[in-house]
Amino acid sequence: MRYFATLALMVLMLSGCSGRPLPSVNAPDSVGDFIQRYQLEPGNRVRVVVFNEQNLSSEYLIDSAGNINMPLAGTVRAAGGTAAALTEKIQDALIRSNYLRDPKVTVEVQTYRPFYVLGEVKQPGEYTFTVGMSVLSAIARAGGYDYRAREEEVILLRIVDGREQEFRAIERTPILPGDIIRVTERHF
Repeated sequence: MRYFATLALMVLMLSGCSGRPLPSVNAPDSVGDFIQRYQLEPGNRVRVVVFNEQNLSSEYLIDSAGNINMPLAGTVRAAGGTAAALTEKIQDALIRSNYLRDPKVTVEVQTYRPFYVLGEVKQPGEYTFTVGMSVLSAIARAGGYDYRAREEEVILLRIVDGREQEFRAIERTPILPGDIIRVTERHF
């Protein structure tokens, strides 16, 4: 009887140390040109350059309503579209204001949606996204793995076509703004 009780206790202990299983689907190994597809949202900062118009060229914060406010162009809707779409909206607004006939405008995203690192890292939390980041650089920003971490393979949560999907990721996997990286506990 004592043998079965000891065996049952060991099974319970080991099942608690097994950690969460990794998803069966591998994360994409490239992100393509996500900058062209990135959807602007409140809180993003954009740099607008109007050729030969120093007073209009500046950095603008997309406000909580999803707009930027520019001199002469007024309030321009930014959220929900890309930088290219915002470029066209600003050009149209400047033409409608009768200030410029053929404005040349470029828009660059300066700040992106943050990413998150959770689980077995030294400093889990929200971090500023930088173009070209990988899972490993994200974990480094979170202070590195802690002693319980399952290293080299993690869970990556990403919104794809409006739905959250889980992927198995390795340290070289590139990340996108808004990604959630979950470092699981290793098997003992």
